[in-house]
Order: sequence, then C-alpha cells, then structure tokens
Amino acid sequence: MPGRHAGRARLVVGSLVATGALLAGAGTAVLTLPAGAATDAVRGVLGGSTGAAPLALVLGGASDGDPGARDDAASRSGSRTPVEVVVPPVESHETLLSADPPVLALPPDLTLVDVASGLLSADVPERGAGTFTVVPGSDPGPGTGTVRTIRVEVEDGLAIDGAKFAQTVMATLNDPRGWGADGSLSFARTDGDAELRVVLASPDTVDVLCAPLDTGGQVSCGTNGRATLNLRRWVHATQETTGDKAAYRQYLVNHEVGHLLGHRHESCPGPGQLAPLMQQQSYKAAPCLPNPWPFPNP
Repeated sequence: MPGRHAGRARLVVGSLVATGALLAGAGTAVLTLPAGAATDAVRGVLGGSTGAAPLALVLGGASDGDPGARDDAASRSGSRTPVEVVVPPVESHETLLSADPPVLALPPDLTLVDVASGLLSADVPERGAGTFTVVPGSDPGPGTGTVRTIRVEVEDGLAIDGAKFAQTVMATLNDPRGWGADGSLSFARTDGDAELRVVLASPDTVDVLCAPLDTGGQVSCGTNGRATLNLRRWVHATQETTGDKAAYRQYLVNHEVGHLLGHRHESCPGPGQLAPLMQQQSYKAAPCLPNPWPFPNP
C-alpha cells in the first residue's frame, strides 16, 4: 500500500516541522497533513495542552519535496482546515534564574539574631579608635510618662551597624517589661544633646571610660550619665546565656541604664528564682535563673 505509507510519512514530517517551529518561537507553523487527520495529528504533536497562548496552524497540502502530492492537494484545496491550538509557554533561562529566592550570606560565626543586634563581625578588637560616632536619627518612643532622652554612640573602628544597634537599645528600653512598665517612664532617642548616653566600645576603651571601676576588659558599667557596653559581652554574652544572646543583650542595656536611673546591685534571692535585673549576671546568675527585665511579669 504505497499511498498509505506515503501519507504516514507526510504526517510524521509535518509533525516534526511544526514542533521545530514551536521550539524556535515561531508564531505560526504549517503542517502538511490531510484534512481528515488534522485534529488527531495536532493533538498528537502538542499533547492537547491548554491554558497557554494560541497558535494558528494551517493544515492540508503537501511537503515541498513531493510534487505529485502538491497536485493532489490542489484538487482538495477547499478542504484545508484552520485549527487553533494552545501552546504552553516556555520560560526563558533568565526568567527561571530570576525566580530563585535571594540568598542571605551571614558573616562567619554570626546568626540572624546577631546581625539584627548590629553585629557585622564576630571579631572583638581589644582596642578601637577611642573616638565615637553618634548614631544619626531619632526615635520618639511611646512618649508615656516622664520621657528620658537617650543618645546612642559606637566607637569608631568597630564592625557595627549603628542603626540596628540603636534599634535594639530602644526596643529594649521601651519594652513593656522594661523600666517604664507601669507607664511612668519612657525613652526617646536623639542624636543631639541627651540626658543619658548608651555607648558600645572595645574592651580597652571600656576600661578607660569606666575607671576607677575595675572592668578588666570583660564587663560593662553605667556611670556619669553613660551606659558603657563592652563589645566582648555584646558578641559572646556569657557561658550561662550563650543559648539566648538576645536576652543577654537586653540584660546588658537594662542593667547599665538601671545604674543611670539610680538602681544599685542586688543579690540572688534563692535557687531557681529569676535573678533580679540588678544582680551582676555578667559574672554569674546561678543559683538564680538569668533574667533581662526589671519587671519580667508586667
């Protein structure tokens, strides 16, 4: 049956031509198929996909390599059948790449919580520049009760995001468990003159600013209107609080500002109880439990 086999050959060739046109991005492809086989052939090539851009296919006629078939097709030119077929869109390589979620590369040995506190590096230089930069900007805080103004400063030469450090300080001071828990006090940040200063400094600079108190390059102090926070403690916290460095940083801010508000050191009331905020938890909270708040249960 030579005629039947030739028809099948034309069907296969037409399918390949159409498929090639589609992959090349052509808007229209011509298939040389008998009209009666149009629908089944198109579905066979394209898989019956729906929900994408339509493609017009003109079916019927013959391939350029078969003159006899062209003559035969001419006698049946009235039976050509235009068929609209839906072709699934193909995403470009660039589109696929742009769909990937962004990847955040953290500095070595730091977590997202560390970065949120302003840390850009886990390194602790023993000595910074000895000069300070005031974090620009202001934060009015909740404005309740007596408002105490705060200025936040960072020693030059430290790998610190000043804005994030300042946000951590203010969020801590104005927390409902903080010094203004009863609504009698709140804190507002300014980059101008202020009643209180919160300073982040290298260990050696802390020793200079806190003298005659003995901080030994390890701890912080709150004196002379300035809460001086030790970078070593801001990065590493303590052995008791390494599992929750954010809580220790809250303790550090609240404890040293507490001194500026007139509060003195307290002792652990008993094993298993929350440590008073004004206990020297940088040395040891035990047998009490670490606690970063003056009013942990507002």
